[in-house]
Amino acid sequence: MTTTLTAQEVRQIDAANASGRPTALLIHGLWLLASSWDAWQERLEGAGYAVVVARWPEEPQDVEDARDRLEALAGVGVQEVTDHVARIARALDRRPLVIGHSFGGLLAQRIADLGLAAATVAIDPAPFKGVLPLPASTLKAAFPVLGNPANRKRTVTLTFDQFRYGFANAVPEDEARALYAQHHVAAPGRPLFQAATANLTAGTATRLDTRNPARGPLLVISGEKDTIVPRAVAHAAYRLQSRNDSATEFLEIPGRGHSLVIDSGWDEVADAALAFAARHLEVRSAL
Repeated sequence: MTTTLTAQEVRQIDAANASGRPTALLIHGLWLLASSWDAWQERLEGAGYAVVVARWPEEPQDVEDARDRLEALAGVGVQEVTDHVARIARALDRRPLVIGHSFGGLLAQRIADLGLAAATVAIDPAPFKGVLPLPASTLKAAFPVLGNPANRKRTVTLTFDQFRYGFANAVPEDEARALYAQHHVAAPGRPLFQAATANLTAGTATRLDTRNPARGPLLVISGEKDTIVPRAVAHAAYRLQSRNDSATEFLEIPGRGHSLVIDSGWDEVADAALAFAARHLEVRSAL
């Protein structure tokens, strides 16, 4: 699957290159769209960054469009999204601060592995090849997809109860329902199958070179109450990545679930990402 950059991505890239400011590249995960970063974009721009928000190949324009075209993302996998985001990163004049959530956190690490990131923040990241913990909560949260092999080529829409368990277990029910109404869209099943079988296959789209000297500084953020990517999974990713010569840090945010980038406490996570970038970005940003 080969896709072109969207008009919005091109505008943001051109604006970032013209601005001379450091750039942040944001990558969302499953069951969300690029619009899930709207508050982050405003916050990062206020902090002096130009912001580019990556879309997945074939991503609908907005939540309404996504709910009208449920199969728009069917068959999209990790490599296709990696290739698309890498095109964005290579079009930037300066290496960006790359921030990703969930599967976007895995994708952010893959972009760093290509030497395209000044610094990287992986928030509750989906596991890469070699991450071994598989907690029961992860299996339960993923079962709506992995429970049916046909979902590899389909998209899957979560019920509210499934979204509540996997994303919004750490917020009040009224907030969970608001998040579901505002953000939730059908997601491709293929990336979850790729992650689930990564340690059983010789070649995989989720492979990383954890010792790659071009990777640059990395922060792994974990929500204490995350059920999809519990601490055991995020910390295992951190341990493997800590073999790298570049700075590797881990931060657990108490009381937070998988919705930590879109719920009412999102700014705490954004501030942690900005603080990490302030310590590491300047040296790495210039190409």
